[in-house]
Amino acid sequence: MLTLLLYLALLNPVRFAFITDTHLALGSHSFADLRHCIKDINAQDSLDFVILGGDITDFGTDEEIRAAKSLLDSIGKPWYVVAGNHDAKWSESGCNTFKNVFGYEHFEFEAGGWRFLGCNCGPDMRMAPALLPRESMEWLQGLEEGVPSIFINHYPQDTSVLNYFDVTRVLKKAGVRFEIGGHWHRNTVLNYDGIPAVLGRSSLADRQGCTGYNIFRLWPDRVSVSERRLHPDGKAEDLPWYAAQLPPVVDTVSYDSHGLPASYPWLRYEVNDLYPQVKERWKMQEDSNIASGFARKGGRAWYATATGSVRCIRVRDGKRLWSKDFPGKIFSTPAVCGNTLVFGCTDGGIYALNARNGRIRWRASAGKSVLGSPAILNGVVFIGASDGVFRALNLRNGARVWQFESVEGFVECRPYVDADQVVFGSWAGKLWSLDTRTGALQWTWRCSKSSRMYSPAACWPVKAAGRIFFANPDRKIYALDAATGKELFTVDGGREAIGLSADGSTVLAKTMFNSSFAFRADVSVPESGTLPESGQLWRVTNGTHYEIGPTFLTEIQGQVLTPTDKGNLFALSLQDGSVQWVHKLSVALINPLEVWTERGRTCILASAMDGTLALLELSSE
Repeated sequence: MLTLLLYLALLNPVRFAFITDTHLALGSHSFADLRHCIKDINAQDSLDFVILGGDITDFGTDEEIRAAKSLLDSIGKPWYVVAGNHDAKWSESGCNTFKNVFGYEHFEFEAGGWRFLGCNCGPDMRMAPALLPRESMEWLQGLEEGVPSIFINHYPQDTSVLNYFDVTRVLKKAGVRFEIGGHWHRNTVLNYDGIPAVLGRSSLADRQGCTGYNIFRLWPDRVSVSERRLHPDGKAEDLPWYAAQLPPVVDTVSYDSHGLPASYPWLRYEVNDLYPQVKERWKMQEDSNIASGFARKGGRAWYATATGSVRCIRVRDGKRLWSKDFPGKIFSTPAVCGNTLVFGCTDGGIYALNARNGRIRWRASAGKSVLGSPAILNGVVFIGASDGVFRALNLRNGARVWQFESVEGFVECRPYVDADQVVFGSWAGKLWSLDTRTGALQWTWRCSKSSRMYSPAACWPVKAAGRIFFANPDRKIYALDAATGKELFTVDGGREAIGLSADGSTVLAKTMFNSSFAFRADVSVPESGTLPESGQLWRVTNGTHYEIGPTFLTEIQGQVLTPTDKGNLFALSLQDGSVQWVHKLSVALINPLEVWTERGRTCILASAMDGTLALLELSSE
C-alpha cells in the first residue's frame, strides 16, 4: 500500500497556489487585483489548496482585516494564512483582530506526505526588523522532529529576521526541507544555511497591469514553481522559474557559546568584555515576547508580556512575586503611583491593579484595544486607545474625569503631561494637544506627507523651553511652540525616538544611519526653519549602523542611554556624544528602560522584545 501511495504521489504531485503581499486597502485597486487571482484559482480544479504569505492588509486595521477575510472566503478551496509586518506593526487591535478573524496565529497540516507549517512574524507593534515571536519558537520546538516539512513565513529567514539563526536551527531539527515567503514583492531564489527557499511576487498589478501569484508542484523529493501571470486582456500564462530536489537538510552551522553563528553580522556578545564596568546582576528569559517597558517603585518592578501576562518581580534578583493573565495581548508600558499599577490591554480594557498582589481594583472599558501607555499626574490617569477616544480617569476608582472623542487614528505612545497640556500622536499623521483639566482641544499638528506611515505616533514627545519636541518617521525632529502648536523648526535625522536630558536643557536624538546628535532645547529659531549642524551641540557617529528602534532615549549621570533594535545598548557622553560603553543584552529590540541611582551606582532595568530581562549596574571601575 505504501509503495502504491508513493507511486501515485509521483504521478500526481500536490499542487497549490501561493498568494502574498496583497496589501488590501479600502478604496484601492488591491481588492480588484486579488479578486482577479481568486477567480483564476477557482477555475482550476487541479489546485488542492491556497496559502497566503502575509501582508494581507496594508495597515492592519480592523476594517481591512474583516474585508480581507470576506474576500478570501470566496476561495473555493481550503486556504491558510500567515500575517506579515503590515498586518502586525500598524494593527490598531494589537494583532488580536487578525487572530480572532482568521482563527489562529500558526497552522500545521499534511498533504502529499509533506507537513506544512506556517506562523506569523513581527515586528509586533514596534518598529524593528522582524522577529519570530518567542511563543512561535516554542511551538516550533515542540513539533515532532525529522518530519519532511515545508515552512511558510512572510519574511525571508535571513538577517531580515533578528533571530534567523535560531529559527533555521529549529526548522532543520523539525525536518524542514523547503521554505516559502513574500515581503520582497518579487520572485526570488534564496538559501538559508542549507534550506532552499523562494519568495513570491505580490498579487498587486505590476507596471504592465498584470496581477498574479505562484503555483507550486510538490513531489515526495522535489518541487517546481511557476508564476501564474494574469494580463489585463484576460490572457493567462504560466512561467516556470524554479525547480529543485528536496533532500533532508543537515545542520552544519557552528555556533558560539552564546548561540550565534559565524554569519551573525552585528555586534556579538564579546563586546561586553570590552566594558567590564557594566555588570549583569541578573538576566532571565521569559516564555513570550515583551514589547513594552517597566514600571518600578522601590524594590519592585512590573512589566507585561505580549501574550497578556502582567508580572511583578523583586528588583534585586528578578524573583517573580506574582503574575496575572489577561484576555488580550499587552503592549502598554505600565505606570505605578502609590500602590496602584495601571496599563492598557488589547481586550479593550484599562486596568488598575493592586501593585502588591495583582488584584484588579478597577477596569475602564474602551471601544477597541488600548495600546497606549498611561501617564499619571495628580491622581489622574491619561491614556489613549484605538477607538478614537483619549481618556482622563480617576486613579482611585477609574471614573471618567473627561474624554476627548475626536482622535483620528489609533494611539500607541505614552503622552507628555503637565499642568497645562497633554500631548500625544496618533496614526493619522497628527499630534494633539489637549487641556489637562478639561480635555478641550488646544491645537493639532499634521505631517505634510499624506501617508499614515509618517505619523508621529510611536514617539514619546517631550517638552522643554516652552516647546514640544518629537521625532517623526519622515526622518526629522520637530520643534513646536507648546502653546500654539506652531512649527518653529526641524532638525534632519531622527525616526521615532527622542529623549531629553535630566535637567531638561538638551534634546537627544539618533538617526537611522549610524549617528546621534543633541541640541539645546532653547536654541534660537533659525530663519530657514531647519536647524543647521552649527546650531547643534554635537553630531557623532555612534556605532549603531542601520537602526530603526523607536525606544525613548534616557540620560542619567551624564550618559545618554541609546537602546537599539538589535539588542545593543549604547551609552554616549552628554557632553560630546563620545561612546562611553556598549552592552549587548539580546538580539532583539530593547524596550523602554527604567533607570535610577542607588548608593552611588547607576541601575538599568532592561528588557528586549524576545523576552530577555536583565538588571544592569554600572561600577566606577
